[in-house]
Amino acid sequence: MCLILFAYRTSAAYPLMVAANRDEFHARPTAPAGFWDEHPDVFAGRDLQAGGTWMGINRNGRFAAVTNYRDPQRTVPGPRTRGELTTSFLAGKQTAEAYLREVAHRARDYAGFNLLLGEAGTLWYYSNSTHDEGPRQLRPGIYGLSNARLDTPWPKILLGKQAMQNQIHSIPSHNGLASAVSSRELASPEQLQAQGLDSEMDQLLSSQFIVNPTYGTRATTTLWQDAEGRLQWRELNFSPDGLTEQVIEQTLAPA
Repeated sequence: MCLILFAYRTSAAYPLMVAANRDEFHARPTAPAGFWDEHPDVFAGRDLQAGGTWMGINRNGRFAAVTNYRDPQRTVPGPRTRGELTTSFLAGKQTAEAYLREVAHRARDYAGFNLLLGEAGTLWYYSNSTHDEGPRQLRPGIYGLSNARLDTPWPKILLGKQAMQNQIHSIPSHNGLASAVSSRELASPEQLQAQGLDSEMDQLLSSQFIVNPTYGTRATTTLWQDAEGRLQWRELNFSPDGLTEQVIEQTLAPA
């Protein structure tokens, strides 16, 4: 149940601002954000079980992020890992549009996913669970993405978009952006039922920041890009009880 809030071209000075939580089983081995030996221009965390990443940037100003698509009717893992979708884009040179059109041809190789790609001042979205809709270039605005279609009005998305709205009128800060995805308050049963989410698990996972000894928020990543193309990144890594264990900050200037 990952969560990504982002403001795209709502400010001329800061064309991209992102706040995101990675939710995962605590037992799944993970490497914190850093430069990759085999792809020296890529800066991202790493899933050590499957080898890909959930979110990353590179020295050329590229940005990529992926979330799982929640579909009870499609629970079987695909033959290919979704983490390669972000990694291949960050390490490659194709435009986001061309890359996504290639991904669309092999979309059935993956379990359900949402994919965000940014480069050269554009931002694109594609999901293999949106009933044959192709890649879409996003217009300026504030968006929220979790484990359903882009901007599905889950309570955590609505809360986060309002918080991002409050952030875009000031100079971005990591603490400010992180506050948009930091609420540990559970949604009410009425709010969840309005979106067809009525199981006990839906309730447990309804907060933005999930604290649970088995599965929860492993990392919060905040980043922004300025008008010159510089990317500012911070990753907070958390213990199962929701305490900060590690802070990683990085600035990438255009190559």
